[in-house]
Amino acid sequence: MSEEIERKFLVTGDGWRSLAPAVTYRQGYLSLDKERTVRVRTVGDRAYMCVKGITRGCTRLEFEYEIPFADALEMLEKLAIRPIIVKNRTKVEIAGRLWEIDEFFGENEGLIVAEVELPDEHAEPVKPDWVGREVSDDPRYYNACLQSAPFRSWPENCR
Repeated sequence: MSEEIERKFLVTGDGWRSLAPAVTYRQGYLSLDKERTVRVRTVGDRAYMCVKGITRGCTRLEFEYEIPFADALEMLEKLAIRPIIVKNRTKVEIAGRLWEIDEFFGENEGLIVAEVELPDEHAEPVKPDWVGREVSDDPRYYNACLQSAPFRSWPENCR
């Protein structure tokens, strides 16, 4: 069993852009059941299948496995629920914690979020100056929700 404990924040500045190169991610969901999601993702020239359980607080079960790249491309093309999520991810280490900054494109263009994984739900990360409001408890910012209700479809005053 594997648990993921992470917090998610909106990104408010550009200070992160020069810290590391970005990698393009393409991901699609095969299941969006509330109790479990199943996604396939390409990361550069590698591919992964991931199953995630329901989020409780900032914690959820997560199981991820590398799969053949050609299989992932076929699943994204023929099985994944539309639209596919496309984003650039930049990974930077701040005060001993890995931050993942996702800049979304397509139907989610305009959204930039940063996630940090933590050892427990009570750990408080050192927040860089480009990190804004926390959205960990707002399911609209989950990638699975962004697939079914993309960011560009939200009213401006709800962002």
